[in-house]
Amino acid sequence: MTAKNAFYAQSGGVTAVINASACGVIEAARRHKDKIANVYAGRNGIIGALTEDLIDTSQESDAAIAALRYTPSGAFGSCRYKLKSLEANRREYERLIEVFKAHDIGYFFYNGGGDSADTCYKVSQLSEAMNYPIQAVHVPKTVDNDLPITDNCPGFGSVAKYIATSALEASYDVRSMAKTSTKLFVLEVMGRHAGWIAAAGGLIEDQGMPVVILFPEIEFDQERFIARIKDSVERHGFCTVVVSEGAKYPDGRFLAEQGTRDAFGHAQLGGAAPVVANLVKEALGYKFHWAVADYLQRAARHLASKTDVEQAYAVGQAAVELALEGHNAIMPTIRRIGNDPYRWEVGEAPLAEVANVEKFMPRDFISADGFGITPACKEYLVPLIQGEDYPPFHKGLPAYVTLKNAPVAKRLEAPFEL
Repeated sequence: MTAKNAFYAQSGGVTAVINASACGVIEAARRHKDKIANVYAGRNGIIGALTEDLIDTSQESDAAIAALRYTPSGAFGSCRYKLKSLEANRREYERLIEVFKAHDIGYFFYNGGGDSADTCYKVSQLSEAMNYPIQAVHVPKTVDNDLPITDNCPGFGSVAKYIATSALEASYDVRSMAKTSTKLFVLEVMGRHAGWIAAAGGLIEDQGMPVVILFPEIEFDQERFIARIKDSVERHGFCTVVVSEGAKYPDGRFLAEQGTRDAFGHAQLGGAAPVVANLVKEALGYKFHWAVADYLQRAARHLASKTDVEQAYAVGQAAVELALEGHNAIMPTIRRIGNDPYRWEVGEAPLAEVANVEKFMPRDFISADGFGITPACKEYLVPLIQGEDYPPFHKGLPAYVTLKNAPVAKRLEAPFEL
């Protein structure tokens, strides 16, 4: 059988370890030159396929590809672009087939979260719907940790480690100043509908730090929240709050909603921390400081979890192996075998059961009062933040790689307008 080319692309918000998955895909493909001739990456995700803007990864040395394992962000560029259904926009699918045919692409690896899983699933259906042989495998990635079936999502462990560390260090600072100054520190973290990242802040409780968590899964009760902060400050002298950007009022409004929407149609969020801090200031008069972790939490490769890096690489490698075994419309997963010691393996899940499904925090992971995490949650989280996998440093800074990203010559005459 003649070797086909593969298309790999990154989608959605990038992470500290998404490039480790890219490394896994490309290195695995290079070991199977008899079946995968080359890996073409999409410049800026699926947009690269639609506009025939492909990157020739064969122009990168083995050392450069290996360096992706410790480099954050998306080495090939990412995007927020969701394909509509075949019925709603047949034009996009016909364009994909044109590009795939022109470049002899038979494998499609899409590295992203829930919306990306949906896109990958739709592409997997091209074989049947439009009579084109393509094997589509989704490579899981999301800091939100909200993909179903998989125990956890690559990208999450490193964010959890960063948030727990930042909350701990900030709490030490506030504790030092609380007698005469700041009594409240509020850290806003990502998590639109699922509170996994916020939950990681609860791990500092075991180091004696008072922490209150605001989850998207628990309706925000202002009166109870203020009472909890007052009690914490009176007992400890200070308090740290970790608030998810997706925290909501009982009527469903986000604390942080700006009234705008992103490319996927999701409410644009940002600003829960100052809202919460000012509520406390007005009610109790406490001096406060707040911070929004934003891109810092998902870009912090210098503090990545070793577990997370290893799992990110493993699912990228497994995606190639599954495709070569003939699988289509599938996603490699992380399957937890045990906690003490922590053991895991790569499993698999059909995309039909993954696409457009969100995994929320189980109620038994959240304390009865709704402001903290339970021992069961800690048992789940701790293995995911274990281990350090530092990048190499040069002159005091991480020595990350920037690829050549050499373009593949276009073979189609007609341009494509998004």
